Amino acid sequence: MSVEVGKVYNGKVSGLTKFGAFVKLESGESGLVHISEIADSFVSEIKDFLSEGQDVSVKVLNIDDKGRLNFSIKKASEQQKDYSSETFNSSKKNLSFEDMLSRFKQESEEKIAGNKKYKDYKKSGYDKHWQK
Repeated sequence: MSVEVGKVYNGKVSGLTKFGAFVKLESGESGLVHISEIADSFVSEIKDFLSEGQDVSVKVLNIDDKGRLNFSIKKASEQQKDYSSETFNSSKKNLSFEDMLSRFKQESEEKIAGNKKYKDYKKSGYDKHWQK
């Protein structure tokens, strides 16, 4: 299978380092997700966001001269969010009020859960600072 720049693929985290995570695609190719491409928020410890064996979606950012693949988890999730909002907007006219309300509630709960996880992470770092 030929990997194309700009496409989103599924894979598994095969290794963690201080500077990023290695992801092996279902097709067998491997590449690196740099620490700056893991999440929208600041990533200090990769293991707080990813673990080995975790399934992830990655977008191929580029393939360098040596054939190494560079991935982004952050941009893959942004692309999926854009697609879901396009789907939501295009099908909005066909949905009942209850369906739209249900979808809105689900999206809100996902955002709140993400914010809570980030706050908990920041809080844990703050607590560690004062324990020294």
